[in-house]
Amino acid sequence: MDIKEVIVVEGKSDTIAIQRATGADTIETNGSAVGQEALTKIRHAQQTRGVIVFTDPDYPGRRIRAIIEQQIPDVKHAFLTKDRAIAKNGKKVGIEHATDEDIRNALQSVYTVDTTTIEETPRDLLIEARLIGHPEAKKRRDRLSELLQIGQVNGKGLQKRLTMFRISETALMQALLTIDEEEQEW
Repeated sequence: MDIKEVIVVEGKSDTIAIQRATGADTIETNGSAVGQEALTKIRHAQQTRGVIVFTDPDYPGRRIRAIIEQQIPDVKHAFLTKDRAIAKNGKKVGIEHATDEDIRNALQSVYTVDTTTIEETPRDLLIEARLIGHPEAKKRRDRLSELLQIGQVNGKGLQKRLTMFRISETALMQALLTIDEEEQEW
């Protein structure tokens, strides 16, 4: 797999997993503090080669992603779901626990935040689709996030994430159709 961008990860174990799966270069944040030195490296990499932020699907990973996005707009994002990043003992979650295939798949589905003004996904549509304000909303959001590869998101952040990554209403409706069909089989 040929990746020109530098991949931002949390630590050394993630770097080993990325290099094993893709051979790509990485920058490590060394945890959720994300110091000025790491931000300087990421900013430089963004200017010269581009950056893909690929953090763990947990709170610290989301925090790191938010800090980087705030400081260095226009970075790309890759996501893994928790079930693809869980340790064999079931106790830890991280990129380093993912299979090479899952890592490659995530990196083939990167998103770039679009900062131009676009129309938001209507909140009424999200309510009608039982993605917010419904007893099954979390389960449906988790599956939607997996299908669209946009990272796990809560109800409050779903509309923002769909808009930010310019997920079309057509793509959203297709994913919802898949979810509805799967629910009939449950």
